Amino acid sequence: MQRPAWGADVTRTAVLALIGAQGPVSRAELARSLKVSAALVTQLTRQLIADNLLEELDSVPSQGGRPARLLGLTSSASNAIGVKVAADHVALVEVQIDGDVVHKEGGLSVVKIAIDPVWHLPGIAERFGASEMGLRRALFEQTGGMYPELVTRLDLQVFLPPIGGTTVYIFGDVDKLTDAKTRITCRVHDECNGSDVFGSDMCTCRPYLIHGIEECARGAQEGGLGIIVYNRKEGRALGEVTKFLVYNARKRQKGGDTAATYFHRTECVAGTEDARFQEFMPDCLHFFGIRKIHNLHSMSNMKYDAIVNSGIEVVNRISIPDSLIPKDAMVEMEAKKAAGYFTKEAPKSKEALKKVHGRQIDE
Repeated sequence: MQRPAWGADVTRTAVLALIGAQGPVSRAELARSLKVSAALVTQLTRQLIADNLLEELDSVPSQGGRPARLLGLTSSASNAIGVKVAADHVALVEVQIDGDVVHKEGGLSVVKIAIDPVWHLPGIAERFGASEMGLRRALFEQTGGMYPELVTRLDLQVFLPPIGGTTVYIFGDVDKLTDAKTRITCRVHDECNGSDVFGSDMCTCRPYLIHGIEECARGAQEGGLGIIVYNRKEGRALGEVTKFLVYNARKRQKGGDTAATYFHRTECVAGTEDARFQEFMPDCLHFFGIRKIHNLHSMSNMKYDAIVNSGIEVVNRISIPDSLIPKDAMVEMEAKKAAGYFTKEAPKSKEALKKVHGRQIDE
């Protein structure tokens, strides 16, 4: 009697699952573990090899007869899936396990590069069309006079600014950086400790970063390069203390947390909506010789403008998938879209922004 098609599919899945869990096995071991006939295992494995899901590996000694051939998963049969189940959404991440970029145990192979800012004052002054003395005076005043040498030692031309550095993670073969044909997938990310590390759902930082890592890994697997640029600019460069004061003000204000007052509340607390200075941000991309980014995973108009104005072409701008946006982060997302962030949709009106509410402070 012929086995029904659905039964064969279930057994095919069982074969793949067993090899994925235990590693390479022989056909005889498959038959014993799955409690099916050797003939059925031979038939199924032949189909899986033809479908490029299994491959024959080395031979191992057997108890009499021919040496047994081990069977292992091909890269197209190996995927890692991560699922986050929250109260208001489910997020799914899937990447292929190829043994090169993504490993079986879930690790990633990357090249990690740390960069600390070092400013050559005459060069920076020329770059921004300012006088060197005017730049020195401004830095001296804006740092509260902590660096008197800025104005007393004009022979010192290099300044180490008291700002955070940058970490760059490169996915794929770094030698391809010099090839203009290499497809670049990039996420430029500004640090958000509350979300990136501790999973706060008031913003989209963590899910956007994870999505960027996923796409960078996929881009490397497809023969290109993935680049994560992680800048230490906590709380829009206002710092974590100020950010938490803003969070509290947003949640405690009359009418609750709304997209209509998102930027205004920051300005009331910090005196400005955003303290980040993005003009230097593309410098590290130029250090690596990058002239074109094929997929930029960022909706920020300030980051995009800085990159493009520095001479780097951006082919595609990729928004965070709606399924990855926590409900409480819709306040931030809709406010940013209305303020100029990249979106294929029409931004909400002022009246519509008033209807976008976050959680109450006691929820």
